[in-house]
Amino acid sequence: MPRWLSWVVVLLAVTAACRRSPPADVAATVNDRPITYEELDKYYKSQFPNPPEQPSEEQLWYQKLELLRILIDNEIMLQRAEKMGLMAVDADVDAKINELRAGSTQEEFQKQLKARNLTVEDLRAQLRRDLSIQKLFNKEITAHIGISDKEVADFYEANKASFNLPEPQYHIAQILVTPFPDANVRNLKGDKAQNELEARKKIEMIAARLKAGEDFAMLAQNYSEDPNTAPNGGDFGFIPASALEKADVELRKILLALKPGEVSPIVRTQEGYRILRLISREPAGQRELSDPRVQQTIRETLLNRKDQLLKAAYYEVARNEARVVNYLARRVTETKGKMR
Repeated sequence: MPRWLSWVVVLLAVTAACRRSPPADVAATVNDRPITYEELDKYYKSQFPNPPEQPSEEQLWYQKLELLRILIDNEIMLQRAEKMGLMAVDADVDAKINELRAGSTQEEFQKQLKARNLTVEDLRAQLRRDLSIQKLFNKEITAHIGISDKEVADFYEANKASFNLPEPQYHIAQILVTPFPDANVRNLKGDKAQNELEARKKIEMIAARLKAGEDFAMLAQNYSEDPNTAPNGGDFGFIPASALEKADVELRKILLALKPGEVSPIVRTQEGYRILRLISREPAGQRELSDPRVQQTIRETLLNRKDQLLKAAYYEVARNEARVVNYLARRVTETKGKMR
């Protein structure tokens, strides 16, 4: 056989292989490692454990496409963690489970898992993945961020008025999900609820992930629909005590009951669904730069800004370098969304 003909045969064989249908149970591959439909369905059930009604065909596959994108991102990061020897060990997972179980009986803990369609084994696998990815971020990003004294001083001088508190203030962060379509809403995932049902399901998914120990700031940056606070990890800044008097009664009641560091349950307000995190309570008066609390606040603010920016860039670089095939997306496109 002539050499040129051999190359034609090889080329035809490669082309045919590329056109073959993917394995029936594979939703996507990341560097040839499969993410199965079984994994996707299990993740879907954990994020939407008690849907109020059966979603439409379009809603169902939109949700699954969004969740698959999360699984793909997680797999990309997990493979990086594996390659760098940063996988969480059993002791890490055990410590996190004990933290999540604090204040709950074994029966209550099992009920919480059952409500999210999770087994203990599922939870352990999820925590091992999340903790491994966190180790990766700590090594690759957070450990390399430095905040100089000059940056702290410059920030203070530029924002000195904000440290003069005429009345007690509450430093809060929020995650907002609205039921109203809005093309201008931006977050890292490009995610927007289009109606009441989608908004409720989305905020319940976020609440479940917060309860599972995921980072508030990262979830806010990925999913919050408030364009003003989402880029800063949901940081809303300081709210004067007098402003709370004008706030929604239920919102004010929940916020006043929170301790610094605590996260609220889901709150329904006129704008949509909110989850709040109380960062700190500050008494009235001028705060000087020499105040350790001022320096800590500034450093945390600057660190969070750099951390979120670098994580967003790191995700993009990692996606660009990974070999990803999204078979579910291809399937939706080829069938024009008719999946059933």
